[in-house]
Amino acid sequence: MIDFKNITVIGCGRWGGFLGYYVAKYKKADTLMYGLEIDPAYQSLIKTGNNGYVTMPDNVSYTTDIEKALKNQFIIISIGCQAFRGLCKQLNQYNLTGKRFLLAMKGLEETTGKRLTQVFHEEITQPDTSVAVLLGPGHVQDYLAEIPSCVVIDSENQQVKEEIADFMNSSLIRVYYGNDLIGNEIGGALKNVIGLAAGILDGLNWAGLKGALMARAPVEVGRLIAHFGGNPMSAYGLAHLGDYEATLFSPHSHNRAYGESLVKGPVFAKLAEGVPTLKAVHNLNGVIEMPICNVLYQVVYNHQDPKEQIEQLFHRPNRSEF
Repeated sequence: MIDFKNITVIGCGRWGGFLGYYVAKYKKADTLMYGLEIDPAYQSLIKTGNNGYVTMPDNVSYTTDIEKALKNQFIIISIGCQAFRGLCKQLNQYNLTGKRFLLAMKGLEETTGKRLTQVFHEEITQPDTSVAVLLGPGHVQDYLAEIPSCVVIDSENQQVKEEIADFMNSSLIRVYYGNDLIGNEIGGALKNVIGLAAGILDGLNWAGLKGALMARAPVEVGRLIAHFGGNPMSAYGLAHLGDYEATLFSPHSHNRAYGESLVKGPVFAKLAEGVPTLKAVHNLNGVIEMPICNVLYQVVYNHQDPKEQIEQLFHRPNRSEF
């Protein structure tokens, strides 16, 4: 059984900070937040107990000592996806036997296109370590307003998956067991990419096209999931389609805001995980038919006119919907 009385959270930003707050307040766990000394969010936490989003309960403590952070058995990680491999290399220098990790971020590694659990298993080489992922809708601002939502937790280890899901479940967050790790990871990563498209539509005042985007994007994402051996129907689950409201419509969505900024400006300065994931997907260009992602790449990376690129989609040959 996993010891959930003492929990570590690596990452003090918006989502990592909320999860530390959540397990401390709703699950009554003594929670240790790990951050870098130079991280403004960490500095804000140790000085004020608030990272700009949440005010931490009294049962939360802080450290910049990674060895101290690894003393607990259950460790939640919420950092930028492109920094994850470097973190795993660092973690593997310590004894991780019996540790259980929950990855609370969504993306693909830009340079390799690999899922985050693949990166974990490549770099964490010690026995008896397990990793699970938390995916699905939910913004910190909504949760703090006590608006409930649903998520999915998935893992190759059935027992670990169920233990973590049962622990994380509450009246605020309903947790489902995942049964397609590949599909859920890819679906969660690609919802950020589709969020870029939604933002572009907002910038063009073409929000009426979001309905078509919501219908066609899961078909495209399902092809990618199937290519890697997952179930394409997972694109219609919580990790992908279930996260669309939070990503395609919410004013809190970084990816949607980034896409809108491409049309209206100014440049969106915060982290938008869909941007490097889009590049990872583009490296598969020609292998899988992904017209929406191809158009997005032209706009985001080649700085092509968004309106012209979207209009090209309407000149593709007619075909059956399914």
